[in-house]
Amino acid sequence: MGDIAGTPRKGSEDDPVHTRLITLAKGWADAIVSNDASRIGSFMADEWVIVSESGVSAKEQFLSLVESGELTHSAMTSISQPRIRVYGDTAVFTGRVTNTAHYKGQRFDADEWTTDVFVNRNGRWLCVLSHITAAAPN
Repeated sequence: MGDIAGTPRKGSEDDPVHTRLITLAKGWADAIVSNDASRIGSFMADEWVIVSESGVSAKEQFLSLVESGELTHSAMTSISQPRIRVYGDTAVFTGRVTNTAHYKGQRFDADEWTTDVFVNRNGRWLCVLSHITAAAPN
């Protein structure tokens, strides 16, 4: 079945965990576009970090940029079928996303591969790590 640590369970359309994680990812994308730091933070564990070309940023750092208005998003769209693997109470969610952000007034359009690691704590999936990599031009 794949619930044993180290043995992944591949998600399918009729798998309730797969469905829950897809719904969760969509809700998180909607929260990011809302530019509501509290709403965004509700998807993250306290120890969440994001890894990007500029290094590692903590939850507090990211959310303070959103709260101040220095970082905003106006679009975030999944453009691939996600790859979801569940290892007990941990899930790895990978997909391709396009987004439009503004940082300190400058617009950025991104096409990225994202990987989010979620943990299930007391029946609630929370993200502990996000990793973004620019997609290669077609």
